[in-house]
Amino acid sequence: MGIEIAVNMSDEVALYGGKSAFTQTEHNIVAGYLITAGVVSLASNIVVLLMFVKFKELRTATNIIIINLALTDIGVAGIGYPMSAASDIHGSWKFGYTGCQIYAALNIFFGMASIGLLTVVAIDRYLTICRPDIGQKMTMRSYNLIILAAWLNAVFWSSMPVVGWASYAPDPTGATCTINWRNNDASFISYTMAVIAVNFILPLSIMFYCYYNVSVTMKRYKASNCLDSVNMDWADQMDVTKMSIVMIIMFLVAWSPYSIVCLWASFGDPKKIPAAMAIIAPLFAKSSTFYNPCIYVIANKKFRRAIIGMVRCQTRQRITINTQVPMTISQQPLTQ
Repeated sequence: MGIEIAVNMSDEVALYGGKSAFTQTEHNIVAGYLITAGVVSLASNIVVLLMFVKFKELRTATNIIIINLALTDIGVAGIGYPMSAASDIHGSWKFGYTGCQIYAALNIFFGMASIGLLTVVAIDRYLTICRPDIGQKMTMRSYNLIILAAWLNAVFWSSMPVVGWASYAPDPTGATCTINWRNNDASFISYTMAVIAVNFILPLSIMFYCYYNVSVTMKRYKASNCLDSVNMDWADQMDVTKMSIVMIIMFLVAWSPYSIVCLWASFGDPKKIPAAMAIIAPLFAKSSTFYNPCIYVIANKKFRRAIIGMVRCQTRQRITINTQVPMTISQQPLTQ
């Protein structure tokens, strides 16, 4: 027993103070990227939140979900980026075991919350476009409960490695912490498979189903030339839906490398995973924090008008809303 404890302690020293697979120059490059991305992400997502505070017309059910997504981006940019950048400048992880657990858990937490919230966006688009009979019955409380479920799911999966299902540890670069895929035992494999199934395959399946049906419904309305009979602001719905689809695609691009690394570690030799891939995968996963605000502005006319109003420091920028009664509550400003 004493020998086993000593071995475990030596392993901890190697993990948290061992030699990095990267040179200090490479660490400095990564640190520069993280600092730049962190500043851009924080600034852009704070602007998004201020936009919702200033313009009550934007506070629709769909956009309440976007607000929560912005909060996840701010969490990663405000906590994850600084700690990782500081460690890269230092040349190795500098916040010890406890800091590693907190850092990794928060990053996994915000990542899981993001994909859960994107799934909620897809469900909202499906109810709005395809099932208005159900969508009309959705209230602010209904949306809050669904959003809460996405956050609670993220709490569960991010806390499991802390309590013993898999574990968190520095990656081969030594400057960031993540799921300890170098220790591909049964605990790691079962956790990884469960996470990929519940938080990657299942959400993507739901998103595919929702957006496929949305696409079919939109084509049917266009083909029948009956848009005037549809009780909704069609152009606005198209904007929101296109924005949502782009967000899903970009999220898939961002998290696929990380999923590949975890699968490789589960079914292959983790020692053969290139160090460059080990660092690029989590960096890709974090990238959504600064491109999401760009998607909001590029794909949604109302967001662009609001941003212009804020840039011009106007006391009131009228966000045009169709005078028709929306198809569902999701396009109405939410009130208590």
